[in-house]
Amino acid sequence: MSRLFQIAVTAVVWIVAVGTIALVSFAPAFPAFANDYNKQTIVGEDFSGRNFKDSSFTKAILRNCNLSNVDLEGVSLFGATLDRVNLEGANLKNATLDMARFRQANLTNAVLEGAFAFNAEFKDTVIDGADFTDVFLRYDDQAQLCSIAQGTNPVTGRKTSETLDCE
Repeated sequence: MSRLFQIAVTAVVWIVAVGTIALVSFAPAFPAFANDYNKQTIVGEDFSGRNFKDSSFTKAILRNCNLSNVDLEGVSLFGATLDRVNLEGANLKNATLDMARFRQANLTNAVLEGAFAFNAEFKDTVIDGADFTDVFLRYDDQAQLCSIAQGTNPVTGRKTSETLDCE
């Protein structure tokens, strides 16, 4: 009787093990998704302190939003409109800002190092302490930003005017 019981238990364990391996091997894989806010209109949201690394806000419209101290490294803001958006202390390293429109935005102490912003518009935007190291800007945008550049970034220790090559 005990020999028969051992064989039955072994068979059950073997069937469960093979079934588990088959289930894991052939189960569909679900990819990890970055946040996608493309073409969305976002008004009055508080995203402060959140991580949006490698997310996309392509052609999104953001109004009166708080994105202070947000990680936006590698994010796409291509063609986005940012009206009265607070980006104080935000990490925008290597972000795509081409064709983005910053209007009355706050970029105080933001780090934009390595961002691509060739056709970005910065209208009535505060850039005190912002770090523009290696940011690709049009000459006229660079001159306009240099006219208001002041302060030193507390994270990188770089002067805003120096990161814009104002001199």
